[in-house]
This record gives sequence, C-alpha cells and structure tokens, in this order.
Amino acid sequence: MFTLSPLSRRRFAHFRANRRGWWSLWLFVGLFVVCLGGELIANDKPLAIHFKDQWYFPIFSNHLETDFGGELPFEPDYRSDYVRKLITDQGGWMLFAPIPFSSDTVNYDLTVPSPSPPSTTNWLGTDEQARDVLARVIFGARISILFALILTAVSAVIGITAGAFQGFYGGLVDLIGQRLQEVWAGLPVLYLLIILSGFIAPSFWWLLGIMALFSWLALVDVVRAEFLRGRNLEYVKAARALGLTNGALMRRHILPNAMTSTLTYLPFILTGAIATLTALDFLGFGMPPGTASLGELIGQAKRNLQAPWLGLTAFCVLALILSLLVFIGEACRDAFDPRS
Repeated sequence: MFTLSPLSRRRFAHFRANRRGWWSLWLFVGLFVVCLGGELIANDKPLAIHFKDQWYFPIFSNHLETDFGGELPFEPDYRSDYVRKLITDQGGWMLFAPIPFSSDTVNYDLTVPSPSPPSTTNWLGTDEQARDVLARVIFGARISILFALILTAVSAVIGITAGAFQGFYGGLVDLIGQRLQEVWAGLPVLYLLIILSGFIAPSFWWLLGIMALFSWLALVDVVRAEFLRGRNLEYVKAARALGLTNGALMRRHILPNAMTSTLTYLPFILTGAIATLTALDFLGFGMPPGTASLGELIGQAKRNLQAPWLGLTAFCVLALILSLLVFIGEACRDAFDPRS
C-alpha cells in the first residue's frame, strides 16, 4: 500500500490549509473533466437513439439515413425536422446533449445576423460564422489545457535532465551548458513561430514541438542550483563512498530534493503555455483555421466590437483558468517552502 512520508504529509497538510489553492485545484480538475467530456455536453448528434427496439449511439459510430427509414445513404442531419419526424413517427426517440451544437455546427435558424446575442438556444450567443460560442469555448478550453499539460510535462523532463547534468557534473559540462542556454534563451520565440508558420502549416503537435524547444529553459536554473548544492552534502558523499553510481546518486538522493522547488514552478509554466497559445491563435499563427480556440474567439471579438459577448466570454474563461492555476501555484510554493 502506498503511504506518504511524514514530510510529504506535512506538505500536503500545508497545501490543504491554503483554502484558496485547495478549492482552486478542485475547480480546475472539475473544469478539465467537463472539457474532456465535451462531446457529451455539446454535440449536434444525439447521445443515444432508440428506434424499432434497437439502440444507436451516433456520437460513437456513424449511421445512415436509411437506417431510420430515410432515402439517402448518407449520415443524416439529426437536428432537422425531417429526421426527427422519421424517428418519432415510428415510436423512436433521441437523447441530445444539453448543448445541441458542436464546435463547428452552424445555426441556420438564426432570426438575426451573426454574431447573434445570447438566447435560449445559444446561451452565450454565436460567433461571426453562426457557431455556438459556448460549444467553442468548451472545446477551445480543452485544447488549451491539454496543450499546456503536455508542454509542461515535456518541458519538465528536458529541463530537469539538463539542469541535473549541469549541476551534478559542473566544470566544463556546466560551463558549456550555461553558454548554450544563454544563446538559446536569447532567440525570439514568437518571431520564430511567425516565420516558420510561413513554411509549415501550423498544427497542434507542430506548435507543441516548437514551444517545447524553449519552454524547458525556465526549469534549468532551479534544478541546476539544487544539484550544485546537493552534490556536496554529507549523505551524498557517503553514498558515493559506498560505491553508488552517478546515475543512482542523481536519481535517488538529489533529484527528490530538486523536485521540491521544481514542482512549484509547474503551474506557472502551465499559465505561460496557455497564454502563449492564445496569443498565437489571436495573431493567426496558432491552430489551423476553424479550430475552436480562445485566441480565435478574442480575434473575432476584436473584429466585431458590436458583439461584446464574444470578448467578455473569452476574457472570463481565460481569467478563470489562469487565476486557478496561479492560486494552485501559490499554494504549492507555500507548501514546499522550507521555512514552513
């Protein structure tokens, strides 16, 4: 059975005592779970169909109109009156998601020009292409959070590894590493992304790879300082005298102490990743056109000043996500503070 050490239990107690950070963690987890299940909340396809004593699940598999007594061998438009009548006239029924729109669903039944204001059909209104804003916010927030989580994980692996080698071996390894790090950190990341977007079509993994080349720099100095300090401690010297290899020394004795300060930086790397992706989408150098994103929604708000709900929605969602991550980071910093 997995048990926490006394020190870890004290840190967890300190983190939990910070009510703002503790509830921010749960709110962020809940928000992330909701976004992960976006297809169950916002979808233009029914979650389930009961037709002639058979069950159909269009969100998991494709069905043809002929399966429901129609004439065309194509996937039906489940929101149309014709398909609804086909199913209900033969005793069937459909269960739709709370938001009957996906991120790319166009609402052709608007009575006012798009972008339309909030209504009972579109709770946060529609954008300039008559797509539901709430559905696009859910899927856009999911992309942003997943992007930030993956980027943070990759950056942590690279940054911790580079800082560990520099701090543990020191000397020429540290000198060369520091000089390379200074040169690498001086490169303008945003300009490089803008230039490269003219040669390569931007995508989720392409942006992730480019940003991962630079985001790991934030962790190197912290880990390097911990390894420089830790390699001269008495218990590390004793373990080396007992014949422990360098790899075992780094992994078992110094790395756990280095992770203390590293973990406090991770929420702030998350916020930076979300902000950078939003800025790139706003400038048009981020995700492919048509992809639901918060930055693209901000761009629409700039072009449609007569539709303030677009800008207010994007601002509130970004402010909520970034504030929760900052509060979590502050709670982690206080929990791992040696003075506490």
